[in-house]
Amino acid sequence: MKTLLPTSVIGDARLLAGLDQGRLDRQAHLWTHGAQPQLTRAAYAELCEAVGLKGRGGAAFPVARKLAGLPARGIEAVVVNGSESEPISRKDRLLLTRAPHLVLDGATGLAHALGAPHVLIAVHDPEAALSIREAILERDDQLAIEVTETPGRFVAGEARAVLSVLEGGPAVPPGRKVLPTQQGYHRRPTFLSNVETFAQLAVLARLGARGFSSTGLASEPGTQLLTVAGAVQRPGVIETPIGVPLNTVLQFAGADAGPVLLGGYHGRWLPQGANQLLQGTGIVLALGTETCPLGEVYRVAQWLASQSAGQCGPCVFGLAGLVDDFARLFRGDASGWYDAQRHLGLVPGRGACAHPDGSARFLASALEVFDDDVRSHLAGGCGRQVLGVLEVTNG
Repeated sequence: MKTLLPTSVIGDARLLAGLDQGRLDRQAHLWTHGAQPQLTRAAYAELCEAVGLKGRGGAAFPVARKLAGLPARGIEAVVVNGSESEPISRKDRLLLTRAPHLVLDGATGLAHALGAPHVLIAVHDPEAALSIREAILERDDQLAIEVTETPGRFVAGEARAVLSVLEGGPAVPPGRKVLPTQQGYHRRPTFLSNVETFAQLAVLARLGARGFSSTGLASEPGTQLLTVAGAVQRPGVIETPIGVPLNTVLQFAGADAGPVLLGGYHGRWLPQGANQLLQGTGIVLALGTETCPLGEVYRVAQWLASQSAGQCGPCVFGLAGLVDDFARLFRGDASGWYDAQRHLGLVPGRGACAHPDGSARFLASALEVFDDDVRSHLAGGCGRQVLGVLEVTNG
């Protein structure tokens, strides 16, 4: 998972169209997708409302509501959050590296519609940064488009941390919880979303509501990108209709039996054999049966604690306490289990950002799904090594 992965498609390719041949330059992009329509703000809002388009950065916030939250005028910038610091995820940097013009179409088209003079792109992967800069030189969007490279730390991808970096500040989310639509770039109204959201906007503008809704669920049409990783024969970034069954993705990727992690290290675990329709997941990781589940989770707990912004007690002390709890549990000390249960109830809802909440959700889900493995450790160990299936670097 250290480099960009090959692409695959279940159904019809939209975002990944033409990428089997590599990066699409401007000419290849226009040949594949056609010219980008110039839409008004009202047209974008109507399209997003008609298809129920949601942001693809994890929060799944409706794009139409975000547009409605902006003032009628005075919008400072459109910000593309390409700081994909989740260690497992590769979908956004794949778009930036191979389909940069699709992302730029979505961002610049919306900026023109909103009357925003700036398009700001934050990205932490050097290859992706180079690709998007090359794409900007191939275009004439009559906008100020800037690319800023951000640190690869986990919390640096949080929206307010990205805004801080763009303003020359530290890559940590400030304590205030103000929506970017109200106070974003330089405290001015800003539309901010992640890379895939802008690519979806570009596709929606071309296809219209009816064409966009020809796949996916009736309640949420369209396609989604999934990074498929772990104990699979064919890891990669795939495009699927929204609502594809998890088992279909696992079979397509040649996944080994075992538990599955959905949504990365702020996500949740599903036990072996569980199935559901995938909506807003972004990451599917098959753990397999060869590695020690509790040991894998303990490694990630250590990494999550190391990624703290150091701004609040739930992160600084809460995550550190959970690391100690899982260390004792991994060694077979039952006190670790009891303390973990207590600490997992104290961490959520009190942090300066979503990091402690997401970390607690991941760890609580692990204790529930890996109950048999926990019991084995308390009885003397599970007998399996920790193989490092869960990646703990920032890609």
